[in-house]
Amino acid sequence: MYGENLRPNNQEPPDLPAPGTLMVDTSRADRVGEFRGVAGPYWSLRPVGGGAEWEVEPRHVRPALLIEQLRARTARLNARSRGEVL
Repeated sequence: MYGENLRPNNQEPPDLPAPGTLMVDTSRADRVGEFRGVAGPYWSLRPVGGGAEWEVEPRHVRPALLIEQLRARTARLNARSRGEVL
């Protein structure tokens, strides 16, 4: 019992998504971002409305649900209409 990993991480890393795919970072309150690429052991995500990329471990990323995609795209369009995003 002692020294044993009772819950080993046997989960395979997720398949690499295509650039631009909307993903959810579960380690940051389900923040939605566009997949940009791989940076060492991390995945780079960028906010849908623009801004600085952030890095996250692949195990904390999942594909965005349709409702999450809709919310992210709507937020981007609203920001664009206010002149905040090109």
